[in-house]
Amino acid sequence: MREHRYFKNVTTLAYEPARCTGCGMCVEVCPHRVFAVENGKAEVRDRDLCMECGACARNCPFAAISVRAGVGCAWAIMASELRGKKEVTCG
Repeated sequence: MREHRYFKNVTTLAYEPARCTGCGMCVEVCPHRVFAVENGKAEVRDRDLCMECGACARNCPFAAISVRAGVGCAWAIMASELRGKKEVTCG
C-alpha cells in the first residue's frame, strides 16, 4: 500500500524523546504510522506522513508529543477541497 504524503517539512509535530517512556500509545493511535518504538523509546519514523490529527498528542500520557491539530497541511488540504480550489498552499 502506498503511503500518502503531505507537503514536505511543514507539520507542527514536535516530539521530546526525554519525556518518552516507550509505552507505544502513539504507535497504536497514529493512522499513518508516523511513530515506531525502537530501543525502548518512540521514534518519529517519517514526519511527512503526519496529517496533524492530534491523536498522538492527546493519547501520550507523558506529554512527549505535541501537534497543533487542524492546522498546517491537513487543514489546508481540507479547506481547499471545501472551497473548490485546485491548488493547495500551506502558507
